[in-house]
Amino acid sequence: MRATSGTADKARVGDTFATLELVTTSGQRVRVPADREYVHLQLRRFAGCPICNLHLHSIVRRYGEIRAAGIREVVVFHSTAAELTKYEAELPFPLIADPDRDLYQRLGVERGPSSLLRRRALRAMIAGQTAAFMKRSAMRRSLGPLTPTGGLLGLPADFLIAPDGRLVALKYGEHAYDQWTVDELLGYAKPLTA
Repeated sequence: MRATSGTADKARVGDTFATLELVTTSGQRVRVPADREYVHLQLRRFAGCPICNLHLHSIVRRYGEIRAAGIREVVVFHSTAAELTKYEAELPFPLIADPDRDLYQRLGVERGPSSLLRRRALRAMIAGQTAAFMKRSAMRRSLGPLTPTGGLLGLPADFLIAPDGRLVALKYGEHAYDQWTVDELLGYAKPLTA
């Protein structure tokens, strides 16, 4: 897999995913790919993003199903470890800080104004903010940052990586709320674990 950020050079299904040794916000080491487990590597936007928190709440609700399918979640944000520490107790999976967007660039995950200019992204932003006010999201705080580390215009990405390092499925988001649903993730994993 090439380490670029150019659209033409993005990762492709079947590529070999380079081994990563990541450090979580709590200081634990996480290896991707993982021995004997598939890894769903999520690259989200920033800590406190109402759109990301809406999505992560759906992951948390169905986390047991995801684990039962043999999938380990690893979630990266372009935020600092200090910013993410506020949320780690509420989320059952490792959080990785990448404030300089190094991993985003390496994997070709982009950013741009289109991230927020889609109706679906705007609806998700409103729903995520409402859920935070009602204390029904992973965020559980009233407002996200106005000037987040890494900026407001990041795009999400999802990678499903086999234990042997093969990239089984991937999705580069076209807007801020364009990521796999839990059903899509489980659908990609089902033929692999059957």
